[in-house]
Amino acid sequence: MDERPVREQRVSDAAARRPYRASVPVPPRRVLPHDTPTWVDPAKEIYFVTICCRKRGVNQLATAAIAESLIATIKHRNDRGDWFAHLALLMPDHIHLLVSFPRDRRMQTTISKWKEWTAKSLGIDWQRDFFEHRLRRDESYREKADYILMNPVRAGLVASAEDWPFKFIG
Repeated sequence: MDERPVREQRVSDAAARRPYRASVPVPPRRVLPHDTPTWVDPAKEIYFVTICCRKRGVNQLATAAIAESLIATIKHRNDRGDWFAHLALLMPDHIHLLVSFPRDRRMQTTISKWKEWTAKSLGIDWQRDFFEHRLRRDESYREKADYILMNPVRAGLVASAEDWPFKFIG
């Protein structure tokens, strides 16, 4: 065992003020599982989905032109039967959906293809993956819808939910 005294390491004031940066590479984000459990009928389930832009805090979605195009794609995919969006609300850097999927459509594939198409055609820089939560029996659809609709109010973007123009109610 080494008995030498440990030298005290002094950090300069400038180095102490610098933001911390890990000296080891950050591991890649985990891939989230989005498969519906086998005991669940996907056609009867409603999912609360959040899809974020890569750069948070930058308005990529809540502009008239982008919002109109995104809502048109949501309606188009409803009409094609790719999904049924009950509610969609665009925030500046993310979107919330209450959505159901038909039995023959995988949620992961459906959302990934939609993100890919909107990224290429509208120039949206999406974050990899998305967050989803299947509404359980004890959760109220109305509670989730109200939570989503109040998002722009909580963010201080409008005074009331009715004032937010960037939404689709199916």
